[in-house]
Amino acid sequence: MREFDVLYQIYPLGFCGAERTAVPGVRQRLDALAAVIPDIAALGCDGVLLNPVLQSGTHGYDVTDYFTVDTRLGTNEAFASLVGRMHEAGLGVVTDAVFDHTGRGFGPFADVVANRGGGRYRDWFFIRDGDTPYGDGFYYEPWEGHFELVRLNLNNPEVQDYLLRALRFWVEAFGIDGLRLDVAYMLPPPFLRRLKEAAPDLWIVGEMIHGDYGRFLDETGLDSVTDYVCYKGLYSAINSRNLFEIEHSLTRLFGAEPWAVCRGRRLLNFADNHDVTRLYTLLNDKRDVYAAYTILFAMPGIPCVYYGSEYRAEGDKRAGDEALRPAWADIDTSDRTLYDFIARLAAIRRAEPGLKGTSYRKLFLTNTALAFGRDDVVAAVNIAEEPVHIDLGRCVSLIDGRTYGGTLPGKSADLLKLS
Repeated sequence: MREFDVLYQIYPLGFCGAERTAVPGVRQRLDALAAVIPDIAALGCDGVLLNPVLQSGTHGYDVTDYFTVDTRLGTNEAFASLVGRMHEAGLGVVTDAVFDHTGRGFGPFADVVANRGGGRYRDWFFIRDGDTPYGDGFYYEPWEGHFELVRLNLNNPEVQDYLLRALRFWVEAFGIDGLRLDVAYMLPPPFLRRLKEAAPDLWIVGEMIHGDYGRFLDETGLDSVTDYVCYKGLYSAINSRNLFEIEHSLTRLFGAEPWAVCRGRRLLNFADNHDVTRLYTLLNDKRDVYAAYTILFAMPGIPCVYYGSEYRAEGDKRAGDEALRPAWADIDTSDRTLYDFIARLAAIRRAEPGLKGTSYRKLFLTNTALAFGRDDVVAAVNIAEEPVHIDLGRCVSLIDGRTYGGTLPGKSADLLKLS
């Protein structure tokens, strides 16, 4: 199984400037993704997480064909070629897997509609008497009230077999290295365990928002989950000038205490993604972006950078999902200051075994200053204007090579090597 140190996330339909709804014919747009492979590798990433790439009606999460790449992006052959080029650059490829629900255009559901709630595929879904906003003459269970998303009955072995057949096809035809399971928190644990057993060589991360991450991993056998706890704690602690919030989250998940729920686990950490407001938009003081990424890259787990955020891209969830998923051509990439800083953090992660492990210990904490240790590496941030004294003993900055003198300047962030 391929494991990852730093991931780079792309929402392909948005990145490539695809139409918002399915169109006839094939558009060849995957070269736009291939063009940024060198920059992704130079950033220090060793894997790319791609949001939905399969045929769908709109945003990719309403899949209509589990065996065909979305024609707004290209062909199966073009996608396989893209994966091959990423592999040549040393990048593994993780793709989104939408197993909880499908689009209304999915063949088996279209058959149910044609049969007014009956037919051989009826038990693939949760069908009962009633009606829907589409006037189908029967009721089906939608995903969280969205009737364009039809929930699959994953308790049905035939549905499970179909999805596992699709997964085998993705591995054989495209050569993917991992999966991100959309809304994994809604998928039955027995199905997830069967999925992992069927694909032991794939790294599989489940989308989790709330709940007991450790227990979920134990029940399902998955390799990781999305860390929304630290995501929220990161920006909220910085904006509220209360670093106790993020430190509490880190200790609760990864600390040495017996009640730490994810000690020894490598969760998928992020500062933003395709579903939430961009970090640079959220921050009250934009200078704190360096502290945020320093914490992100130093905490236990796998940091993930969302495309464009390394260039301070902005996007507000209140403006709709499209604001979070822009075309790459619309992102200003002229200022590489933050890109270079993140690349330095990634290089330090590659070089320092302590940052690849799962250890975590709090060393210093105030409302505006935090230092925590990862074996012999210390992350130290100060979001106040005034300098702060943090006695860490003899150590050297891994970022710029200066000897640490015991004082962290105002508005600064550093990774220090203990000696």
